Amino acid sequence: MRKYIGLAKRNLLIYFKDIQSVIFSMITPIIVLVLYILFLKGTFVDPINTAIEGLEDFVTAENVDMFVNGLLLTGILGSTMITVPYNCLITIVRDREGKIDYDISATPVKRVQIVLAYFTASAISAFLMAAIILSAGLVLMMLQGNLYLGAADVAKLYGITLLGAVSATALFMIVVLFFKTSSATGAFFGILSAAAGFVIGAYIPISQFSEGVQTFCNIFPGSGITILYRNVLLNPLLNQMNASIGGLDEGMFVDTLKEIFVFDAHLFGNVVGTPYIVLMVCGVAAVCIAAIAIIYPKVYQRK
Repeated sequence: MRKYIGLAKRNLLIYFKDIQSVIFSMITPIIVLVLYILFLKGTFVDPINTAIEGLEDFVTAENVDMFVNGLLLTGILGSTMITVPYNCLITIVRDREGKIDYDISATPVKRVQIVLAYFTASAISAFLMAAIILSAGLVLMMLQGNLYLGAADVAKLYGITLLGAVSATALFMIVVLFFKTSSATGAFFGILSAAAGFVIGAYIPISQFSEGVQTFCNIFPGSGITILYRNVLLNPLLNQMNASIGGLDEGMFVDTLKEIFVFDAHLFGNVVGTPYIVLMVCGVAAVCIAAIAIIYPKVYQRK
C-alpha cells in the first residue's frame, strides 16, 4: 500500500508542480468565464426574458441573475471535469515516451498498483480543482443572493464532483492509451478544449442542436455530470420562482427554462431524467474501469 500511495503522490506532484500544466488544464473553464463576461450572459438572458413575458411582477431580476450565474458555474465545473483529468493523465504518455515506465515496471510494485496510482492521482486532481471552483462559486453566489440550497444539496454537489472526477478519469485513461507522444496528446487536448464547451452546453444550450447531436453530446459523462449539476444547483431556485408565480402559468415558465437549458438528457429521441443519468455515468465509468483493468496491466509488463 505504501508503494501505491508513493506512486500516486508522485503523479499528483508532477501535475501540481507544473504551474503551466495546471493553467492550461483550466483553459476551457477560463474561456467559458471570459465569453460569459463578454456576451454569453446576454445569450442566456434573452430566452429567459422571452419566457418571462407577462410574469415580470412575480419573477425578480435578482432571481434571473442568480439563475444565469448558476448556469455559468455549472458550465465551468463541467468543462473542468473534462480538461483537468485528461491533462493529469498525460503523465502516462510522458512516462512511456521517456521510458520511465520501464523503471517503474522494474520495481517490486504490482502492475495493478501502478495503474491505480495513475488513476487515483488524476481523479484526486480533478476532484480538488473542481471542488475549489465549486466552493468559490457557491460563496460568491451566496454573497449576491439566495440560492435556496440546503446542506443536503451542497453535499450532493460535492458528490457529483467526485462522480465526475472518477468517470472522466476512467474514460480518458482509455483515450490516452492510444497516444505514444506528448505532442499527440497536446494536439488532442487542443481539440478537446475547443469541443468541451459545446458538448456540455456551456456556450450554447444543447437543446438548440438536432436530436442526433444532442444524443452524441449526452453520451459523454461530462455532459451528464453538467446536467446533474444544473438540477441540484438550480432546481431550488426554480422552485422558488414557481412558488412566486403561484401557479398562474401552471408551471410553464419553469418547464420552459428546464427544456431550453437542458435539465434532462435527450438520448435517441427519449428524455432521460437524473436517476438514469446517474446510472448511465456510473455504467460508462464501470465499463471503462473494467477495460483499464484488462488493458493497462498488459501495457506495463515487466521488462
